[in-house]
Amino acid sequence: MKQETSHTLIGPFRQVLTMADLPEAGSIDDEQLQVLENAGVLVYDGYIVLVEQYDKLLKIAQEKGYNLQKIAESMVLMPGLIDSHTHICFAGSRANDYAMRVAGKSYLEIARSGGGILDSVRKTREATVVELVDLLKKRCDRHLAEGVTTCEVKSGYGLTTEEELKMLEAIQLVNKHHALELIPTCLAAHMRPPEHTDSRLYLQEVVTELLPQVKEQGLANRVDIFIEDTAFNEEDSLEYLLAARDMGFDITVHADQFSTGGSRIAAEVGAFSADHLEASGDEEIALMQAAGVVATVLPGASLGLGMHYAPARKILDGGLCLAIATDWNPGSAPMGDLLLQAALLGASEKLTCAETLAGITVRAAKALNLSDRGTIEKGKLADLIAFPTDNYKEILYQQGKLKPTQVWKLGKEV
Repeated sequence: MKQETSHTLIGPFRQVLTMADLPEAGSIDDEQLQVLENAGVLVYDGYIVLVEQYDKLLKIAQEKGYNLQKIAESMVLMPGLIDSHTHICFAGSRANDYAMRVAGKSYLEIARSGGGILDSVRKTREATVVELVDLLKKRCDRHLAEGVTTCEVKSGYGLTTEEELKMLEAIQLVNKHHALELIPTCLAAHMRPPEHTDSRLYLQEVVTELLPQVKEQGLANRVDIFIEDTAFNEEDSLEYLLAARDMGFDITVHADQFSTGGSRIAAEVGAFSADHLEASGDEEIALMQAAGVVATVLPGASLGLGMHYAPARKILDGGLCLAIATDWNPGSAPMGDLLLQAALLGASEKLTCAETLAGITVRAAKALNLSDRGTIEKGKLADLIAFPTDNYKEILYQQGKLKPTQVWKLGKEV
């Protein structure tokens, strides 16, 4: 019988931080983390087969003639990072907006001077699919190098059927050829486009014209909406999300960034996640907890806008599943460094290392309704990252300056 040689043993690692067997929601103590010393990972066909002491795995691998990928340096292995909320498909820059904002101009003043989201809409509409693909690929290159192996990407700078399809097509094209796996989300309901005077009629147009094509072409399985005074109201948003849900889309919501209300809609429609939540209080947290909504906080937006973080500590103490994402976008969150932002949020909100790391791995996977990643255990995707240290606590202690030096996607080093 021909012996199987496509299994690969990767290791040894000083520590393997599995992120397995953690509570799905609520607070986590560091003592609950499963940390395997001097361990390795056996992978096959993109999936994890075994996680065990390296000596035990090495004996098996040698007996069966498996491939060996020897790790010579002292390293800590953990699951690939998951960025569950980004807007990285865009053209142009909003550096002028930033300069005006830090000089004291209000959002409305910046918009009136030609800035704001509509500035990104104009520049993205002017870009070709090829140009958007090139820009998105470069951002994916950086994210992957920094340990992100799964990344959600929203449309929302097109705001017409044709332009939204163009954005989603660009995301799909990059996804076919890039090692970083992209999870597309249709955010045609980012804000009312300048060509429309009635928000409700625009949303109806999205439901009848755009979403059927998105579904038919397999461009996205997720729909998002920005519920805010400057975007869409609660009543229209509820009608829109219920229609999208009936069409088979997973739901996520931009909620409670500046005012409350979005979290209530997220709970009512059974959204997988409510994202932002800077304005959320006890009532909103209780509603989301009762509905099983994942709370996704976006420290990059707080840093970019110079405002307070979402109440991450209160969210966890309220029994919610907390995910942490970058909100990488050209306006409010241009940094896009997930590890750095998570470390800063954790220090400010007094999150344990376990809570912060769960927020960018296993709990971020839950926000995206992905059960096949986010932990290092049998049957999960072999999405792995290794840091040059012998203590996993160094990863957050160094506040994003310690980056992974080896990244595997589906068991292949990239």
